[in-house]
Amino acid sequence: MAEKWNLKGQVLVSCNCDFGCPCNFNAPPTPGKCEGGWTWHVDEGSFQGVSLNGLNFSVYANWPGAIHEGNGEALILVDERANPEQRSALETLVGGKVGGPWGVLGWTWPKVHGPHAVAYEVKFDGVQSRVKCGDHVEVECSPIRNPVSGAEVHPGVVLPEGIIFKQGDLGATTRFRVSRGVEYDHSGKYMAVGPFEYSYP
Repeated sequence: MAEKWNLKGQVLVSCNCDFGCPCNFNAPPTPGKCEGGWTWHVDEGSFQGVSLNGLNFSVYANWPGAIHEGNGEALILVDERANPEQRSALETLVGGKVGGPWGVLGWTWPKVHGPHAVAYEVKFDGVQSRVKCGDHVEVECSPIRNPVSGAEVHPGVVLPEGIIFKQGDLGATTRFRVSRGVEYDHSGKYMAVGPFEYSYP
């Protein structure tokens, strides 16, 4: 019998691309390679009857080219507050065998570090959001500023076919650091935040 699950909540995206991220529009990443990832906060959801409400999990990866070209390497993190059933559910989801965005993306990172259980500190507040995943990931965000006037600007993006989110607010990272198998620092680059809703089958 196929696993049945549903999740909704908020997702924070950050990477090494310039503001807006051309990958959103099926163009190559700004520097030619992609280094970035996602933290999901589940407001409400379950996997095979196991509640995942309030839990967090993340994938941060690097790819030598565009994501769809594969050959990536990923760090997978799950909320240390998860009990064994919840942790198993999160790991199954991110493993990509039961649909969702991970079913589309999972093959692109053949090398995996983790899953590791870590303490999360999360604040989802539009482009003022911030996430800390143990000692391994820090993401702090701010609005983009006009380079001439210094005034804040508040762009958004609508992606009807998006697999991570359909609509998001765009900003900048003031800090974006990843370490533990996958390592980089791309502070000052792209971030987006928005609601997600996934289900299977």
